[in-house]
Amino acid sequence: MAEQNENFRKVLFTNKHSQVVLMSLNPGEDIGLETHEHNDQILYFVSGSGTAKVNGEDHAISEGDVVDVPAGAEHNFSNTGDSPMKLFTVYAPPEHEAGTIHETKAEAMIDEGAE
Repeated sequence: MAEQNENFRKVLFTNKHSQVVLMSLNPGEDIGLETHEHNDQILYFVSGSGTAKVNGEDHAISEGDVVDVPAGAEHNFSNTGDSPMKLFTVYAPPEHEAGTIHETKAEAMIDEGAE
């Protein structure tokens, strides 16, 4: 499902204590520097390559990598490759409203008040 997703963000499942979200980042695109004060986040990269920035440290990421972002950690993920970066992320507790779909990063920023 992550490989087929072409939306910037698509909430797949929302439970009481966790949430699975699909993401697709175009070449040169990033998620945006953010901090979730009350949410742990685990990201699994299905395809593509890029850079993970967590608490000021940069790490190369590619297909099959997993990144843990504990609550309160400043983070960003950037696609530095030539093709879309496909990933899914688990938030605990949920971060987004159930059923949310943002086709683009710009749409997500408007919906979230440019977090």
